[in-house]
Amino acid sequence: MQKEIDIKIKDTLALDLQKGVPILLKDGFQETDNLEEGSILKLKNPAGKFLGKGYVGKQNKGIGWLLTKNENEIIDTAFFQKKIAAAIKQRDDFYNSSETTAFRVFNGEGDGIGGLIIDYFDGFYVISWYSEGIYSFKEMILEALEASVSYKGIYEKKRFDTKGQYLEDDDFVKGQRGEFPLIVKENGLNFAIYLNDGAMVGVFLDQRDVRKKIRDVYSKGKTVLNTFSYTGAFSVFAAAGGATKTTSVDLAKRSLGKTTEQFEVNGIDVEKQDIIVMDVFDYFKYAKRKELSFDVVILDPPSFARSKKYTFSSAKDYTNLLKDSIAITEKSGIIVASTNNATFGMKKFKSFVEKAFKESNRKYIIEEEFSLPSDFKTSPLFKEGNYLKVLFIRAK
Repeated sequence: MQKEIDIKIKDTLALDLQKGVPILLKDGFQETDNLEEGSILKLKNPAGKFLGKGYVGKQNKGIGWLLTKNENEIIDTAFFQKKIAAAIKQRDDFYNSSETTAFRVFNGEGDGIGGLIIDYFDGFYVISWYSEGIYSFKEMILEALEASVSYKGIYEKKRFDTKGQYLEDDDFVKGQRGEFPLIVKENGLNFAIYLNDGAMVGVFLDQRDVRKKIRDVYSKGKTVLNTFSYTGAFSVFAAAGGATKTTSVDLAKRSLGKTTEQFEVNGIDVEKQDIIVMDVFDYFKYAKRKELSFDVVILDPPSFARSKKYTFSSAKDYTNLLKDSIAITEKSGIIVASTNNATFGMKKFKSFVEKAFKESNRKYIIEEEFSLPSDFKTSPLFKEGNYLKVLFIRAK
């Protein structure tokens, strides 16, 4: 069991904890350099009143997360099992679905333990550790998970600095090793998944509702451009929804083979689709030069990206990205604008849209907006956790 340390915090953090804010911000402490990863903190206000127990797990602005407000609650296997079992119960509908066999089981602070993510892929579980601190509880959490579910195998992803000591081969934890690609379902379509291939497994589960909407409502008879396409998941759903043609553009060389595979596991003719390995910003110039235009343009860039020619930051450059898209979007076409940048909210995101259309001399209507799906449970007191913002914009 981890040692518990009594520690007094500043009034600002004390007020946050009383409200139930789950993150322990660094500036709420007098000094944090001597706090060891994984230590349990008994948090007290300046007057010495107990406020809660948290753990040290350094991530970005936070030095850890609140775990409980009960002074007598012990942070042990039983604690983790209670949290995991409650999260699993809330995902009953997903477990009982034959149409979707990949989803999030445990979503960090939304399910009561910041820094811990657990995803499910047709009998296999993938645990993502976001700090050395949460990783120090590995054995307890594994025991808690095993007591709560039956499984084929368990994999892990260390999403903190391992100082070069972490190899991709270490992803497998226990149970049976998967045979890859593992074919999982999402709303009746297939994805080829690789749990043993580094940080990315082949699909971002948080876009499930958006993909379904693209397939069911916006694709039939349309030409669809999917930028920053990764493994082409949006393109697969667009093609399945009756798009006349999809064009997938991504700078990564492996995107060609990965996207081809996703079409093939769904029985979609790859020859009728375009898969282009090119910098997205170069492609916009190419499309404009060739006078290409699309009925649907999908934008799902990383928050930050760097290529040989360009540096992209969604906080600074999304307006220009939208302007490039507007220039090749048909009249009454749809732009699906998405960002996972947690540093700004939907209001700011909409201001990028307004500016881009104003500077492009075109009008628009926001048809629909999306945030995280229901399995990505969030805390209302930690807005950064609800990071996904997606707008379906009709360009007039």
